[in-house]
Amino acid sequence: MPLLVMKFGGTSVADLSRIENAAKKVQAEVARGYDVIVIVSAMSGETNRMVGYVEGTSKLYDAREYDAVVSSGENVTAGLMALRLQEMDIPARSWQGWQVPINTTSAHGSARFIDIPRANIDAKFAEGFKVAVVAGFQGISAEGRITTLGRGGSDTTAVAFAAAFGAERCDIYTDVDGVYTTDPRIASKARKLDRIAFEEMLELASLGAKVLQTRSVELAMRYKVRLRVLSSFEDTDENSGTLVCDEDEIMESKVVSGVAYSRDEAKMTLVTVEDRPGVASAIFGPLAEAGVNVDMIVQNISEKNYGSHTGAVTDMTFSVPVNQVDRAQKAMEDARAAGIIKYDELISDTDVAKVSVVGIGMRSQVGVAAKMFNALAAENINIKVIATSEIKISVLIDRKYMELAVQALHDCFDLDKA
Repeated sequence: MPLLVMKFGGTSVADLSRIENAAKKVQAEVARGYDVIVIVSAMSGETNRMVGYVEGTSKLYDAREYDAVVSSGENVTAGLMALRLQEMDIPARSWQGWQVPINTTSAHGSARFIDIPRANIDAKFAEGFKVAVVAGFQGISAEGRITTLGRGGSDTTAVAFAAAFGAERCDIYTDVDGVYTTDPRIASKARKLDRIAFEEMLELASLGAKVLQTRSVELAMRYKVRLRVLSSFEDTDENSGTLVCDEDEIMESKVVSGVAYSRDEAKMTLVTVEDRPGVASAIFGPLAEAGVNVDMIVQNISEKNYGSHTGAVTDMTFSVPVNQVDRAQKAMEDARAAGIIKYDELISDTDVAKVSVVGIGMRSQVGVAAKMFNALAAENINIKVIATSEIKISVLIDRKYMELAVQALHDCFDLDKA
């Protein structure tokens, strides 16, 4: 039988009535002739409740017990979904991660997949079961302990199952009806996309779009798993939602497909750093060891004999998540105290935002950057930092101009038009 993977997020299974609604969508796919693997998240808010219990019990908790507790929400949802399907006369069975088994690394809280053997679930399908309801977000380590994959891990679970079982498609049901050209809450003319390429979706996800978890898109792109994002709360058919697919499946790509933003950014500048071979390693090595996620990096033109410095010096600017500024500052201060780097001052600006345009059409079009910068200049928005890739241009700007920048760029590239 053809096989489909369907994933339901926390808001889609938030209570018994929503679980019933999700079960009806599964029933419709079974009626179309599919065997179905359903991946479920915990009920909305349940994982946060479990995390609160752990932290209230032990501030310096054992990560293995943390995983044992916080993974329980998905187990409850899987059992309830299987029961609801059985009440609808659909042969269904629930599966916890260890029962499949979903084999992962031993990195508790952020485990990664090793493999997903098919034998146990295939055997149940052969017996006549039509649906396997699998608890997302979890697996089992070589030591036999429950592991979790980190927030958003159920999306990744769904894609991994689609790849392992050769599913025709992986449908991600959520509280939005697809992927939009930008956030409709900011730009009223935002348009739902019928299709978007893996690379574009990966960039949008990593740049702030919250529709899909980044790891899930990476996995889908690697294994060519066709993803469909659609709403749990609307009637759907085979043409609903947004299909995330290979670039070859898209007939004609617009130059820019979407505008993404992230308001939780900070800009940090090391003033008068020595300009010598290895200085970048001396800066970003300690930041990496401290777990700081550096994004945009700019090095200024070198100056000779600046102030008390007798050699060439430069300024180094980089962006980090705003909640990692203190960690980054300590890493730099410790590196200076240890003699690893020299600098005069570390300046932090925590009132910035990142705005990006993304599109695979940039590969074959010139003038995209100029058009973007002209649109921002027309709104009197100053650009602090610029970073580019083959299909992306990102800028750091003052946070107060973020929404204006998103709207201006959306209009500039005519994203409201198909």
